[in-house]
Amino acid sequence: MTTPGTCYIGVDVGLTASKVAAFDAEGREIGVVHSRTPRTSVSVHRHDVDMPALAATVVSLLGELAGKLAADGYTPAGIGVAAHGNGLYPADEALRPVGPAIASSDSRAQRIVDAIPAREAARLAAETGSIPWAAQPAVLLRWLHDTEPDTYRAVRWVLSCKDWVTAALTGVASADHSDASAFGMVALDTRRYSATALELVGLPASDLERFPPLRRSGDVVAGLSAQVAARTGLPEGLPVIAGCMDCVAATLGAGGRDVGDVTIIVGTWAINGVVVPARTPAPGVTLSALMPDPGTMLAMEVAPTSAANLEWLACAAVPPGRPGVLAAELLEEAAAVRPGADGLLFLPFVNGAPELPDASGTFLGISGLHRRGHLTRAVIEGVAQYHRVQLDRVLASGAAIADRPWRLAGGGARSEVWAQIFADVLGRPVRRQLTTELGARGVASLLPAALGHDVRPWSVSDEDDLCVRPGPDREEYLRHSEAFDRCLAGVAPAWAELERYRGSGPVPA
Repeated sequence: MTTPGTCYIGVDVGLTASKVAAFDAEGREIGVVHSRTPRTSVSVHRHDVDMPALAATVVSLLGELAGKLAADGYTPAGIGVAAHGNGLYPADEALRPVGPAIASSDSRAQRIVDAIPAREAARLAAETGSIPWAAQPAVLLRWLHDTEPDTYRAVRWVLSCKDWVTAALTGVASADHSDASAFGMVALDTRRYSATALELVGLPASDLERFPPLRRSGDVVAGLSAQVAARTGLPEGLPVIAGCMDCVAATLGAGGRDVGDVTIIVGTWAINGVVVPARTPAPGVTLSALMPDPGTMLAMEVAPTSAANLEWLACAAVPPGRPGVLAAELLEEAAAVRPGADGLLFLPFVNGAPELPDASGTFLGISGLHRRGHLTRAVIEGVAQYHRVQLDRVLASGAAIADRPWRLAGGGARSEVWAQIFADVLGRPVRRQLTTELGARGVASLLPAALGHDVRPWSVSDEDDLCVRPGPDREEYLRHSEAFDRCLAGVAPAWAELERYRGSGPVPA
């Protein structure tokens, strides 16, 4: 039974921001608080996360939200955590951090991936639905083995971001199928850990013991610890479920549950996923994550190539210590610029991309006539174009796509001009999902069933007036797509040269 005033708390930790939101029994958002995620860019290739600071951030946000819920007469029934997948959050036997975490945008271990023979990478993809890439836990564990052997030996638990947060709330190490499968660590046919990813990087199969026991996303891990309860005002023992990877959570939050549903998430990472049957052979995509429904998984092409580029632009021209320009202001200026930004083109790689290790954010065609609105227009067009490139890979992978509008979520959905650009670039109708905290909503939606409460379908934004169809600029964006693809293919030597320059250090006097 669900009592009046019952609510469910979802935590969503991204690389840019951490959010905690509460939802009522029908899935309506009733409160949300947020803060920046304590991530540090050590270098262009190294992105660390302060694990104690992240745990403290989430606990502080839970306390802030708990006060608001109590004032409004709501009683939390449970907590679920979603967060970015991959990366490495290392902890010792007592669940204390072993150095900083390594974020999923990190590429320090690319040389290890480059050394994996193509046939072996294909073997991992066939077994797990995910290919090797630089920020996978197995690859990063090998990097620790080679460069920080004392740290490697001290690691008892290899955790994902959401598993670290869950451990900080409960004192229990756990893992779920969605995160672990997206690591390339779960065999799709058995739903059990596989040592293949470890073997590919030369680590022993015994390192599987460092990964926590697998659970279903909706399984209760433990109750909220007494220490966290005292710091937040939430009740000790409040159930905390295993949770899921943010890609899966956001897809659930946007209503993408049925086979063939396509969801495009315009966040720090570009998420382009289609729900497919959970079986082998898997579609030939970068990674696949098992859904809470054991019969399905999310086949995805992903990269940190989406709205983070607009955030960079918002901050780039502002003096240090001052807030960036509001994205809404930039988008308003972009709306006044013609499609194609008067010949200005942007390749959206300010955070690189796993499949393009030398890539960096690149403007092409800039001239004296271009102003800030042109820069913004080029950035949001470039983001949409690379989503198209990734979706083309999904379409070519063997994944079956349903004949219904694709769901568009995140920053691209909340902006009318950006949503229209997506429809025009993709040549497909897209349905805007305007709920702000999709990741928190998606993981929170698992709580009613996990707790034995009344399970009512949580509504999603499926109104026809939110469906954006390709418009008269479609023809212009076909030409733009051709130029984008040619530029993307041709700029690789320049990126490689810049990478050599970065790595060469200062020129001796």
